[in-house]
Amino acid sequence: MPVAGSTGWFVPSGLEWAAPVLAYLLGSIPFGLVVVRMVKGVDLRTVGSGNIGATNARRAGGKPVGYAVFALDVLKGFAPVFWIAPAMATADERALSLQVISGALAVLGHCFPVYLLFRGGKAVSTGCGALAALDPRTVLIGGVIWVLALYGLRYTGLASILMGLSFPIVAWIGGAPAQGPLVGGAALLAVLIVVRHRSNIQRMLAGTEPKIGQGKAPGASA
Repeated sequence: MPVAGSTGWFVPSGLEWAAPVLAYLLGSIPFGLVVVRMVKGVDLRTVGSGNIGATNARRAGGKPVGYAVFALDVLKGFAPVFWIAPAMATADERALSLQVISGALAVLGHCFPVYLLFRGGKAVSTGCGALAALDPRTVLIGGVIWVLALYGLRYTGLASILMGLSFPIVAWIGGAPAQGPLVGGAALLAVLIVVRHRSNIQRMLAGTEPKIGQGKAPGASA
């Protein structure tokens, strides 16, 4: 998976390939499914929206379960970028590009987990973890946008979409030429978040997307 960097296209070599592979396998771990099954004894895919992410885990198991799943999903994006990729980069100047690739594979693992026949989450928690390992400021500003959008518009999916779209903009405004891979990775994450929320977009356009604090609106489906 090549990444455009400040000095051209980056392609992992040798042991570096282990970083994105491990990132994908770690990102594929369905913590929401595992934790809810351990605590409540139910299959998260049969509850609420059927999604394995933290939001649906909170619906199925309560706030503590939702927070635990959120933390674990963030960690599986953070760990490959912050620890695994730098340890396997063959040179310091290759670390950033390898971190971006590893973060991307962790997010893809969360969205398309090999353990669940490639049916996973919506990229938000794991994407935030991967991006936080590279640029905490971008995630912090995106988080503020998420909170303002959530309580201003009262749509969880829309808040996540707006946060995702803010990532490449914030990274670009505060970035340096050497952070080209970071901006590119943030842009890809934004696109993936929008794509994974397409059902939410369709329901909002149809007027059937429930707002926070409401039950499932008539006509809404998982």
